[in-house]
Amino acid sequence: MPVKTALVLLLMSLAGACAHQTPPAERREARREAAAEARWERPRGEWVKLGERWVDGTHDRDVIPVGAREGRYHRIMVVVEHSALEMYDLTVHFGDGTEFSPRTRHIFGADTRSHVIDLPGDHRVIRSVEFHYGNLPGGGRAQAELWAE
Repeated sequence: MPVKTALVLLLMSLAGACAHQTPPAERREARREAAAEARWERPRGEWVKLGERWVDGTHDRDVIPVGAREGRYHRIMVVVEHSALEMYDLTVHFGDGTEFSPRTRHIFGADTRSHVIDLPGDHRVIRSVEFHYGNLPGGGRAQAELWAE
């Protein structure tokens, strides 16, 4: 077999092998989605989503009402999706009228979560949680979710 023919056959077989691979853009997107899911995967336990709010840039404060019907909890966390968000403060209002304001000034990236925040005392009824935050310039609308265990 002449060298030229062998070279053409080799190039054709390589081109055929490459044609069956996933395009680089699709591979990058799949890796990005898997990394985002891994970043904010819920910690082990019986976590319940208590509510969510979209941060639209015109309001810097939102309240997620909860109430006794939802149950008693001893830990919370915040999950931020879709865009970056700067959280200034978070205040938990309990069913007995007391409040808890953990230090939460933090800049969340898109699709990230806070650390687990332990609530003071035993399992408590959460009446509502108040957020003070802002969108970061250049980003889209962020969604803040409240989870509890």
